[in-house]
Amino acid sequence: MGRTSRRAWLRSVAGGSAAMMGAPLWAQMGTSSDRGGLPAVITPEIDRAIRAGLDYLLDRQTEDGALGARGYRRNVAVVSLAGMAFLARGSTPGRGEYGGGVDRATRYILAHCQDNGFIVAEDAQSHGPMYGHGFATLFLAEVYGMWPDSEIREKLAAAVRLIVQTQNPAGGWRYLPEPTEADISVTICQMMALRAARNAGIYVPNETVDRCLEYVKSCQNPDGGFGYTPHTRPSLYPRSAAAVVALYSAGVYDSPEVEKALAYLEPFHRQLPRLRHESNFLYGQYYAAQAMWHAGGEPFRRWYRAASETLLETQRADGSWDDEICPEYGTAMACLVLQTPSNYLPIFQR
Repeated sequence: MGRTSRRAWLRSVAGGSAAMMGAPLWAQMGTSSDRGGLPAVITPEIDRAIRAGLDYLLDRQTEDGALGARGYRRNVAVVSLAGMAFLARGSTPGRGEYGGGVDRATRYILAHCQDNGFIVAEDAQSHGPMYGHGFATLFLAEVYGMWPDSEIREKLAAAVRLIVQTQNPAGGWRYLPEPTEADISVTICQMMALRAARNAGIYVPNETVDRCLEYVKSCQNPDGGFGYTPHTRPSLYPRSAAAVVALYSAGVYDSPEVEKALAYLEPFHRQLPRLRHESNFLYGQYYAAQAMWHAGGEPFRRWYRAASETLLETQRADGSWDDEICPEYGTAMACLVLQTPSNYLPIFQR
């Protein structure tokens, strides 16, 4: 997918066409025909780690599709991220090695769509229900782009309308579905959901995306990184990686904002062994994977080498990765990071 077609999602008034699973863009990295055409950067050791992680998620999933542990049991964000990890392996609802997992996750999310479009499991703990709504909307959009279904479309469109209606005057969102406060992290979560929905053919107003983009830009600091809110917080790696993905998603590529942000992020690949002990490490890698994948070339190779080494060192014997949220969340995030070069998920595709 070229730069022109990537910008089209933002510019189309009527909404984009359905996102289809395109041919993976592996040629620039080389592929290994003896491993089913996996990109060469995904070594046999990494592939085994991915499979062990996905098997862990499948084993932990309940019959109704729920996932999660500790306070985050049955959280819709955890379920959605696990479903996306299954999709990233090339499975679709009911098809492929992890198709059953995708199908159960889809049914769970659909069962927790309220009449007003809000997607939430009210008995589950969350860091903020709009995080869950954003990831659940993103997951439904990815599923719908691969498997058009009238029920999914109806509930996806309602979820998008709720995002549009709860955007605050500055252009962002925060923890609750109310047009009041905003922060860059929740805002980018909604922005990714809107982009995925637009790609799948759901109408998203241009004004909503434009205002969202301006809010993200307003959070950039002079060092090129991004703060939590405009002009109030220092730059941090996780939210700065997320902001780059948001800019790319909105069709902003060769701009001063992107150049400064990539320059800020570039040295961090050498710090991953230290950063892995900090909170939000896997959240940051989830977005760094997408940012560096879109940057391409040596920056991606360098980052992926460091990230995969760190993740392989921290994987537990049962195939999981732990996280302060819960191991199911950590495992889903790690599997998404390691599978980025496979390029199966429409939201990850260049």
